[in-house]
Amino acid sequence: MPPVRIPSGDRPLEYGVPGHPLVVVVHDWYGRLPGLADYGAALAEQGFHVLVPDFYNGWATDDEQEAEALLDKLELLPSIDAIEALVQRARSEGTRRVAVVGFSMGGWLALSHATGGTVDAVVAYYATLGEQEHRIVPCPVQLHFAEDDAWEVNGDPDSFVARLEDDGTTTVRYDYPGTGHSFANASIPAKFNATAAALAFARTASFLDRQLAG
Repeated sequence: MPPVRIPSGDRPLEYGVPGHPLVVVVHDWYGRLPGLADYGAALAEQGFHVLVPDFYNGWATDDEQEAEALLDKLELLPSIDAIEALVQRARSEGTRRVAVVGFSMGGWLALSHATGGTVDAVVAYYATLGEQEHRIVPCPVQLHFAEDDAWEVNGDPDSFVARLEDDGTTTVRYDYPGTGHSFANASIPAKFNATAAALAFARTASFLDRQLAG
């Protein structure tokens, strides 16, 4: 489909109780499709305060070509600043522990933001930082990778994980056999793998619970 307007594109979707540990969930290159709302609500059921911002100014699509066009308009630094604004707002309201979860493009944003040192954990689905953009991530990292995916040289999972470990970053990696990129996006049926997505969610929730407790 061509890009379509999404509800409440001008503000984050919000779930759970303010003051609880915050999880910012960052969408992939398709935009904030409905499946991500379900993901955020499910995290809130685990006891987190969840915010799901929109980085495409109220647009989303399920078409790869249209998604690429939307991605081309994304600005890295303003997007990272927008994540940081949500983190700082939550901390000013009394939240003590914060994490960011991102998917594909959103995972790249989440990892890039985490290098700033203001969050307590980061989770990235099918995303890495390339060698040229790599900086130390000073918080625990959990990574979820598809078996069948495409990576640029020096941005592949093995190279990325090796760099994280060389930096001393606590890193947990999972690979999902029989899956491709976007396997956790319930709004893209051709790519969605319900079994792998459910397992990845359970691992994400458990990781966040460990890292954000206290």
